[in-house]
Amino acid sequence: MKQLPDTIKLAYIIAVILLITFVIFIILIVVLYNKRQLFFIQQQQLKEAEHQNQLLQKELEKQKVLEQERERISHDMHDDLGAGISALKLQAEFLRQKAEDEDLQSDIDELLKTSEEMNISMREMLWSLNSGNDTLGSFIDYAILYTGNFLKKTKIVLLSECEDITAETPVSTEMRRNLFLCLKESVNNVYKHSHADTLKLSFSQKNNSFSMKISDNGIGIPDEQPKGNGLRNMKRRMNELSGECNILSENSGTCLIFKIIV
Repeated sequence: MKQLPDTIKLAYIIAVILLITFVIFIILIVVLYNKRQLFFIQQQQLKEAEHQNQLLQKELEKQKVLEQERERISHDMHDDLGAGISALKLQAEFLRQKAEDEDLQSDIDELLKTSEEMNISMREMLWSLNSGNDTLGSFIDYAILYTGNFLKKTKIVLLSECEDITAETPVSTEMRRNLFLCLKESVNNVYKHSHADTLKLSFSQKNNSFSMKISDNGIGIPDEQPKGNGLRNMKRRMNELSGECNILSENSGTCLIFKIIV
């Protein structure tokens, strides 16, 4: 076989070298492109993370402003409305001591009763506005305190129990208020309709599920009795919280169970 001329050999070697150089160049271009793309993606992710962090900071600042506003309203209500209601009660009591007409005394008694109801409502609103109460522990403490004060002048004995409660578990203001309004309606129904002599509050927590049970030993709810606005409102409030409201009624009493995810 004839050997190739030196010029052809040289041309062949140069072609191979050029081809290898071209391949290496292409590989370098691809590697650099991929690195640039990766750097670009990382930069985009960094910018997105920074943007999300800015949004979070703005949201936190907004929440802080809202909490400060709630605190301000709470303090203003306590200082202004509280002082006004106290002054009204003192004035009514002073007038009652001077009044000799029985009808006038009766009217003043109604005024005193109304002022006391206003005072209770104001305390409820102050508790609702205070962001420091946005925990399960605070809600349970206030629920027991409120129920005890409500039943204080009745013959109904209050019992309470807590099971596996993590007191520091945060709850939203809306959740706390809706739960309290359900409790308030339930306790009022027991007082008005149950003929019970015992009311029991039970609170339990399992992981992120919180349950509040209000039971009595009264006459129960007759099957033929239509559900009133109170029961419908409690179910509606629980639905708004994506929770549950279950009513169990027997001859031995009534049990209302409220469940929410916290």
